[in-house]
Amino acid sequence: MESRSVVELCLENEARNLSVYAFHTADTRGRERPVVPCNLRTEFQRDRDKITHCQSFRRLMYKTQVFLSPTGDHYRTRMTHTLEVTQIARSIARALRLNEDLTEAIALGHDLGHTPFGHAGEYAMQKCFDASFTHYKQSLRVVEILENDGQGLNLTYEVRDGIVNHSGNNTASTLEGVIVNYADRIAYINHDIDDACRAGILTERDIPAELRQILGEGHSDRINTMVLSMVRASEGKPKIAMEAEIGAAADSLRSFLFERVYHNPIAKSEESKAQDMLMYLFEYYVKHPEKLPDMYRRRCGIDSVERCACDFISGMTDRYAIEVYTDLCIPKVWKGVQQ
Repeated sequence: MESRSVVELCLENEARNLSVYAFHTADTRGRERPVVPCNLRTEFQRDRDKITHCQSFRRLMYKTQVFLSPTGDHYRTRMTHTLEVTQIARSIARALRLNEDLTEAIALGHDLGHTPFGHAGEYAMQKCFDASFTHYKQSLRVVEILENDGQGLNLTYEVRDGIVNHSGNNTASTLEGVIVNYADRIAYINHDIDDACRAGILTERDIPAELRQILGEGHSDRINTMVLSMVRASEGKPKIAMEAEIGAAADSLRSFLFERVYHNPIAKSEESKAQDMLMYLFEYYVKHPEKLPDMYRRRCGIDSVERCACDFISGMTDRYAIEVYTDLCIPKVWKGVQQ
C-alpha cells in the first residue's frame, strides 16, 4: 500500500481529533491564485510560513507598541506583541480543540499593516489620507497586494478574513479568527501594564483592588485567569466568549489603561511630533511621487498617489521614518557630515 503524505496524515488527524466547531483545513475556500500542493505542509501551515518569511513581518521588530523609542531593551515592540498574541491564541485553540494552524497564521499576520509609532501613526494616516484608515484594513492590503513586490502573499481566504476582522467590532467567519481578536486584547492589556510599570507610570498596586481580586495580582495570573475563563465559557459551544464577570473586569482594566497609560502625557509626550513627521512625509511624497520606491511608483498607475504614499509610509519602521525625515529636513552640515 502506498504511504500517505504528511499532509494527508495531518488532515486525517484534524478530522479525527478537532472539535465539531473547528474549521478544518480541508474545507478552506482556497487562494485567489492556485498553487502547487505541498506534501509536507497544510494550507494554513503554508500561510504561517509565508507570513513569517515576509518583509512586513520582519519590520514589526522596529515598530512601536505603546512607548515611542523607549530607552531600554525590554519594552514590547509590535513584533513581541505579535508573538505574545500568537502564544495566547494557540493555547486557547488547543484547549478548545480548534484549528491551531489557522489560529497561528491569523495571529502572526494580524498586525502586518500597522503603521510606525503605533496608533499615533494610524491617527496620522486618518488625518492626512483617509478617516477610515485602520491598521487591520492595511494588514489585509499588505498580504493581498503590497508584499512580495506587489504580488501579495496569496493567503487562504480564512487567514485573510481573520486578519481583517481581528479588531474592533468586526467578527471573523471562523472561531479561530475570533480567538485572535480576544488574544490580541488579552495580550496588550497585560503587556502594556508591564511596560507602564517598567516606565514608572504605573505600579501593580495602582490597579483597582477589585480588579486584582478578580483577575489576579500579576501579569501571569491575569493572563491565566482570562484564558481559563474563555476556555470554560467556550468549550463545547459554537461561539467564543469570556465569562461575564471576568469579561467585565477585563473591560474595566482596559478602561483603566486608557485613563492611566494610553492617554498619559508621559507615555504620549512624543506622539504629536511623530504624527507631524508622518504627515509631512505624506505631503512630501504626494508632491514628489517620483521619490517613492519603485514598487510604489508602479502602483501609482493603478491607485492614487495618496494611496501609494500612505502604503509606503505605513510600512516604515519607526527608525526608518525618522531617518527619511532627517534626510529631507535637516541640513547635512547640522548632522556633522563632512563636506
